[in-house]
Amino acid sequence: MGSLDYRALAVLDAVASHGSFEKAAVALGISQSAVSQRIKALEDASGRLLIIRGQPAVPTGLGQRLITHHRHVTLMEASLDIDLGNTVSMPELAIAIDDDSLATWFPATLAPLLAPPRCQLDVRLADSDAALQMVRDGTVFGCVASDTGTDVHATSVTPLGTLRHVCVATPVFAGHWFGDGFSAAAVQLAPAVVGQHSLLARFLAEQLDLHAPFPHHRLPLAAARRACIEDGLAYGLMPQRLAAQYLATDRLLDLAPGRTVDVPLHWHAWSLDTPFTKLLSEQIVRSARAWLG
Repeated sequence: MGSLDYRALAVLDAVASHGSFEKAAVALGISQSAVSQRIKALEDASGRLLIIRGQPAVPTGLGQRLITHHRHVTLMEASLDIDLGNTVSMPELAIAIDDDSLATWFPATLAPLLAPPRCQLDVRLADSDAALQMVRDGTVFGCVASDTGTDVHATSVTPLGTLRHVCVATPVFAGHWFGDGFSAAAVQLAPAVVGQHSLLARFLAEQLDLHAPFPHHRLPLAAARRACIEDGLAYGLMPQRLAAQYLATDRLLDLAPGRTVDVPLHWHAWSLDTPFTKLLSEQIVRSARAWLG
């Protein structure tokens, strides 16, 4: 499609990020007609549709590849500005991460990245499958996932460690629902709280040979699930290191002592050698390994 118009690519990125031509125009400080004209010029030059007009507006496959290219070039230009001693505008780095990691080890990565601010960090909550897809299509620079994702090309994969979970409940809840023991029959009656349903289902299948449906509340945030368990409203899985303080003071009981479910975590990142991406990857690997052991 010849030489790329990077000003137009910035507009394409804004439309995809904000989900509409109107919001992109406001964010960029230009008219909506200017946004439309630049997108049309890009589409005319490529001979392909780049944005699917709708609510929200979303990029096509080629549109997303162009956006990914634009973001990579922006990061490399920021790196070059540092080398040249120029004023650097903070680039945006988007990553995807699971809720348990976000609630445990990930906050320790933030201080070296954001104080003083070196980038604009856009953290998106996603399970492993969704996170890997975001890396595949270039929506994010990197992600934390339990899958090794060997089919994601042009990326590096670094093991982070294992996030171990235990199944817990308050003593009152356990006494009411599991008075006769933590059994397959009991969990088909007791309310559970889940985020990634498959993880608790996997635990129950492995430990109780239960392959049938079980009652559960679905809460997407780890903090909300933890509150639900602490308030005696349900039982569920909790990262072992977080649960330890509650178990030590008998505020929670381990429903299956000695039995855990482990989630191996990996850092997937595009191979971009810039100060920002290098620091981000280093901090994520260091913080995860320190917490996960």
